[in-house]
Amino acid sequence: MAETFSAISIRDLQKTYAGGKRALDGVSLDVPRGQIFGLLGPNGAGKSTLINILAGLVNKSGGTASIWGFDIDQHPRNAKVSIGIVPQEILFDPFFTPVETLELQAGLYGVPKAKRRSMELLRAVHLEDKAHAYSRTLSGGMKRRLLVAKAMVHSPPILVLDEPTAGVDIELRQQLWNYVRSLHAQGVTIVLTTHYLEEAEELCDRIAIINHGQVIANEPTRTLVGMAQEKAVEVTVDRDLTAVPDAACFDKIEIIADRTLAITYRKDRVNAGEVLAALQRDGLGIVDVSTREADLEDVFLNLTRAANAHG
Repeated sequence: MAETFSAISIRDLQKTYAGGKRALDGVSLDVPRGQIFGLLGPNGAGKSTLINILAGLVNKSGGTASIWGFDIDQHPRNAKVSIGIVPQEILFDPFFTPVETLELQAGLYGVPKAKRRSMELLRAVHLEDKAHAYSRTLSGGMKRRLLVAKAMVHSPPILVLDEPTAGVDIELRQQLWNYVRSLHAQGVTIVLTTHYLEEAEELCDRIAIINHGQVIANEPTRTLVGMAQEKAVEVTVDRDLTAVPDAACFDKIEIIADRTLAITYRKDRVNAGEVLAALQRDGLGIVDVSTREADLEDVFLNLTRAANAHG
């Protein structure tokens, strides 16, 4: 059967808050089913507003959104059941144990007792041994994992993680990612908002970048990384440098050690050979060259800079 709809489909979504602040200014995007989709953007770009509209916590000012084929206005119940949202804020009743928290949440979603998977979910997020501890005794990282389990009680086909690893240590981040990957392997569509670019680059199949409430890029991750035009090389030369060489093909150049230069150039204009030739014309012999591949961070900065310049 052909894929007939996207996991999430958003058209011309608008949100203006009471004070006149435009959080979303005509956002349109589709999250393909079965992908890990990254939603990136600076703080205040509109990512959380978008997630809160999907969660039914914020009313949109205009446009349409559907979740798993259900329009959020026409079929709010079905839309809600199709999505699990892991919020940024950690909110729990401190007197409930993790297993009670999950049972209660399952009840809210109408999951019959026989179909609840509370212990299985706690096992999956490495909290089985804390099942009967008061939630207030859990560490921040444990609470974060409990939120993920809580979002999955009704087995939604889509899981949204809003800045899931903000302020989380490396080990926990790895655990969360392993769990996210295992859910993805079972066919769950994952939407991830983050401003850790290396996280998005490692995990996401596709990335949309939002800036000032508008989508400024929406591409497969590999394409975005390929868009990074700045390349950097470090060149070690055969003598001490007294002055910084200069050539039209260098974007930036600085001396980072007695005999080592860091040079940035734009790969759409020049290649590494021309950069090195320019140094040789200055009479410098080249002893060693290492390149630093452009990454998502470069793209992100270039795109948001360009969008800010136009806006």
